[in-house]
Amino acid sequence: MGQRLKLMIISALAACCAMALWAAEGKPAGQGDYEYYLTGKPDDVQPKTGGGLVLLGGGGSVDEATEWLVRRSGGGNFVIIRASGSNDFHASVEKAGAVQSIETIVFRDRRASGDPKVKEALARADALYIAGGDQWNYVRFWKQSPVSEAIHALARRGAPIAGTSAGLAILGQYYFAAEKGTVRSEAALKNPFDPAVTVGRDFLSFPELKGVITDSHFSARDRMGRLIVFLARIIRDGWESEAKGIGVDERAAVIVDSGGSARVAGKGNAYFVRLIEKPEVCEPGQPLSVRRVHVERVTPGGVFDIKKWRGGGDEYTIAVRQGVLQSSRPGGAVY
Repeated sequence: MGQRLKLMIISALAACCAMALWAAEGKPAGQGDYEYYLTGKPDDVQPKTGGGLVLLGGGGSVDEATEWLVRRSGGGNFVIIRASGSNDFHASVEKAGAVQSIETIVFRDRRASGDPKVKEALARADALYIAGGDQWNYVRFWKQSPVSEAIHALARRGAPIAGTSAGLAILGQYYFAAEKGTVRSEAALKNPFDPAVTVGRDFLSFPELKGVITDSHFSARDRMGRLIVFLARIIRDGWESEAKGIGVDERAAVIVDSGGSARVAGKGNAYFVRLIEKPEVCEPGQPLSVRRVHVERVTPGGVFDIKKWRGGGDEYTIAVRQGVLQSSRPGGAVY
């Protein structure tokens, strides 16, 4: 072997070692299309895991939900994916219990989805956490990509999967894409075909969330109105004969086992919303009118069967008249 070739090999090995050490120290490594953070030492040995989903409303972590994820991971490799931020969730995972490793991948481009190291990290995950941010980036970067394929493979293998805020938004069969930015309830109710009402489908597919669209920061950002609009559009556009939505408050989590049984944890509520008939008026440029929407509010500690769509919460109805919500709850409260 020539001296020049030896030097090239030594330089390449040194660079690889430096990158590994950099990541291990909590500093980003990776290519220009992504950043990579590592705590611990990843292991390809698969522990006994337990499947399920965690639907988080954003606004901060929920300790009970993170502890559940760590337990269900079997103490294996905990992987976090996102398109902004850094490794700030590592501390919450370490606090929740012992794991083999914690890896964060921050995607900057769709090309990162096919990177061999990214694919390896996702393949060895024993729990997956989809962080908050901008869900349109997730749609652009991950839909119909090796990342979405890996997420489905993890679900089939029985690894628990969580999403918070924008990460929650993409978990249902239907999702608010935020392609044109966010949309407020007032604007959506006034015109269900507002350009910002961008509802997509079939990004991810979990049996527990078939026919469901999710929303986060629910009561804090007054999102009941827009969730009802999303449901009305799903029916109006011919995708379903009835539509179901789950709205999750900030600092709340809906922990769902693989059979569809859910319980609410944290400091906020979850709202299970169903529209079982066609909207009376759902046309471009006209305010929405819906005769009846069924709502069940489940408080922390409460349970709900997603497959049977019933639980032990507070049940009420909401009508929509010319874009205005009318609740059957005492005092007309929507939440």
